[in-house]
Amino acid sequence: MVTPGILPLSVKRAVVTRREKRLLGPVDFTLAGEGATLVLGPNGAGKTTFLRLLHGLERPNGGRVSWAVERRLAETRQAYVFQTPILLRRTVLENAEYPLRLRRAAKADARARGEAALDEVGLGAFAAQPARALSGGERQKLALARALVTDPEVLFLDEPTASLDGRSTREIETVLGRVRADGVRIVMATHDLGQARRLATDVVFLLGGKIHDAGPRESFFDRPRTAEVRAFLQGDIVE
Repeated sequence: MVTPGILPLSVKRAVVTRREKRLLGPVDFTLAGEGATLVLGPNGAGKTTFLRLLHGLERPNGGRVSWAVERRLAETRQAYVFQTPILLRRTVLENAEYPLRLRRAAKADARARGEAALDEVGLGAFAAQPARALSGGERQKLALARALVTDPEVLFLDEPTASLDGRSTREIETVLGRVRADGVRIVMATHDLGQARRLATDVVFLLGGKIHDAGPRESFFDRPRTAEVRAFLQGDIVE
């Protein structure tokens, strides 16, 4: 029996508020197909809240968010990488296999898949080391490995290279390129326009908690449709 995919993800008139302040919305959005959606916008535009809403870490105060399958099933087939990774006081390998242990995977299977995920991100040689002894770039690679170990259909990433040097950024982008080629649907927030040009198949531009523009990478960068997008791409302050 073929397991149905969790996409499309449909967002209809979704609103997120906190302490009576609207952080996001109303938002209408559909995630489907293949590729990498890069989420852009100035600080405070709602990029993180948007990703958290799609993933399910934020529940809408209005509107709805629905997957093609029951929510509980969808939750097991997606993963999220935070901007600042939270690591357990365990070895690198134990961190990588932890999501599988939570799902009660057999010990040998969790170990093998954890090792494979570490190899995928270039951390295979660090398996026995304490996770908290890793450098910033290595920690983010471990967070990525921990997300990939469950073989997600959709991978959310919240500015995963924001504080990394060029080499670490390039290495993570290389991994993401392979992951996308394997069919994983990527949704990633970034403040780096160069990164968006390199990785995106399509772009969502948030401003004031709303989707101000969205479309294929080429048209977004080469033929911006609004003054706000043009200003943002030129490096101007957009409010």
